[in-house]
Amino acid sequence: MKREEMIESVRSQMPEKRWNHTLGVMETAVRLAERYGADPAKAELAAILHDVCKYWRVDEQARIIRENGLPQDLLEYDKELWHAHAGAWIAREQYGVSDEEVLDAIRYHTSGRARMTLLDKVVCLADYMEPGRDFPGVHNIRQNAEHSLEKALITGFDGTIRFLLDKGKRIYPLTFEARNGLIREREEREETV
Repeated sequence: MKREEMIESVRSQMPEKRWNHTLGVMETAVRLAERYGADPAKAELAAILHDVCKYWRVDEQARIIRENGLPQDLLEYDKELWHAHAGAWIAREQYGVSDEEVLDAIRYHTSGRARMTLLDKVVCLADYMEPGRDFPGVHNIRQNAEHSLEKALITGFDGTIRFLLDKGKRIYPLTFEARNGLIREREEREETV
C-alpha cells in the first residue's frame, strides 16, 4: 500500500485529536531516528500505524488478540495496552507490513519490553513526548531525550508506573522489564567508559 493511501486509511479510523497526535508521533519519531541513528523511514512507518486500531471497539481488539496467537495475558491488563499488539497484527494483515522491526515497534510502543531495539525506543519515546502531549513530567522526558533515549524512556516508564500505582491498577510485566532493561543498558555503558 502506498504511503498516502495508508495515511488516509489510518486517519479515517480515529478522531481528529488522535490523528494530530499521530502526526506529532511521526514528526518526533523521524527526528529522534535521525538524531540517534535509527532508520527514519521505518520510524515514520511505525508511527503512522502505532495507533491504527486504538479507537476500534475493545471487543474487536480482544477478538484479534484471542484468535491470532497474540499474548493472552494482555487481556488481564488495562485495555489501553491491547491496541498495540492488535495494531501490529493489523499492520501485517491489512497494510502489508512485513518488516519485523517495524511490527515490533508498533507492538511494544505502549509497554516497552526487555532489550528494546533502537527503533522500539524511538517510537515509544516519540509517543510519550510528541509536541501535543501535555502531562506532568513530559517536560523532563523531552529534556532527557536531548541527551539519552534510555534516560528519557526511564523517566517516561517511571511516570507511567507511578500513575498506575496511584490508580490502583495492575502493571503489565513488560513495562517493568523495559524499565529494568534500560537501566541495565545505562549501567553497562557507564562500566565501559
